[in-house]
Order: sequence, then C-alpha cells, then structure tokens
Amino acid sequence: MSAALEIRGLNKSFGALPVASDVSLALEPGARHALIGPNGSGKTTLVNLITGALAPDSGKVMLNGRDITSLSQARRVRRGLARTFQINQLFAGLTVLENVLLAIAERSGTAHKLWRRASRDSAVTGEAYALLEQLRIHDDALKVTGELPYGHQRLVEIAITLGLDPKVLLLDEPAAGIPSAESHLILDAIAALPDSIAVLIIEHDMDVVFRFAHRISVLVSGTIMREGSPGEIAADEEVRAVYLGEERNG
Repeated sequence: MSAALEIRGLNKSFGALPVASDVSLALEPGARHALIGPNGSGKTTLVNLITGALAPDSGKVMLNGRDITSLSQARRVRRGLARTFQINQLFAGLTVLENVLLAIAERSGTAHKLWRRASRDSAVTGEAYALLEQLRIHDDALKVTGELPYGHQRLVEIAITLGLDPKVLLLDEPAAGIPSAESHLILDAIAALPDSIAVLIIEHDMDVVFRFAHRISVLVSGTIMREGSPGEIAADEEVRAVYLGEERNG
C-alpha cells in the first residue's frame, strides 16, 4: 500500500540560508503523526513545501503514490491534501454554515454557480450540517463566524477542511491562541477525526502532541533529527535537551 503522504529528500534555501535539508517523511493511510521542533526549526516552511505554497529546490512530494511536486496548491487540495493555518482563514462576515458550504461547493465543482443555488442544494447543505454535528458546533450554524469564541472559530476551520474531503490533513498549530478553558474542544475534535484521514499535526503544545500522535518527528534547523513513538521521543535525552527541556524551562 502506498503512503498517503511521502516527502523525499526535500531541500529549500532562502539565499544562503537552508530551511529544509534532505527532509524525508512518510504517513501511512490513517496515520496520526506529529511534527515538533523549537521556534525557527522550519516546521511551517515544511508545511508550505508540502502544500505547494513554496517550491522545493529539490526533492519530491508524493500523495497516494503520485508525484504532486509540480502541482499548484489548488490542485493538491483537489487531490486530497488540505491544511489549517496558525491564524484562521475564515470568512468572518459569513455564517458558519456558509463557510462550510463554500468549501463543499468548491470541492464538488458547484462553486462557479450562483451562491443562492449552491446554498439551496439539499445534498450540499446536508453534508455541511453533518460536519458541524460531527464537530459539535451545529448550534452555531447560523451564527456569524467572526462573532464566535476563538476556539469555535478553529473548529469551523477544521469543518471547512473536512468539507474538502481530504485524504491527508495538515493541522498547523490548531491549539494556538485558544484559551485553556476551550482547548478541550480542539483536542476532542482532533481525536474524533475519521480514521480514513492521515493527519500531520504541527504543534508546540506537548500535551496535545502526546495525546494525539502515534508517531513523532523532531525537526531541528530544517532537518529531521529523530522519529519515533511518543515514548521513544519523550525518553530521548537529545530531544529533551533540544526541545522538550526548552519547553519546560520556558
């Protein structure tokens, strides 16, 4: 079986500064994988290389065994690769339901039609409501997104990415900026993601990482320093010195 996502020998430099050095990583279908590393290690740059926001200097990005290195971001999304962002990318003036409807309409090829027609499509609307129910935010469906608590806005963003029917989902610091009283909402939503989706989470919060991940890769200075199970990573003295110890010490 082909890996859901595989990156092979990715390299990227900004001028004389290398930001990704021979990075290789594979996610099997249904994987729950975390990417961690100190600030400036290149985590977001790597996500941008995977999603096509940046072009690598060399190396390949493979999705379900097919080379997508040369594809645009939009074509990668249509192939089943979706992401969330550190800062949400929502239409704040639209309702929660309208945000999710737009994603489903884009995926299903109805986005070019009049919005009025798309919003009246019972199949599209039913799918959108089902996603909101899955994430337990269906009571927010008709609320203006920008007026929701930030934790709920992050859940809307996850609903939007699920509306794209991804095979691989990249979660870029999904708990960032969320008050501690709301963090359980994100943890519960991540835990409930369908097993059919391979998930790569990029996160600083070690509680989130160790609750979620089955495998963890540690990125330092643009290079994968270690990969292993949560137990192996937690027990690795070099990892603890480079990252986990830094986290504990502030």
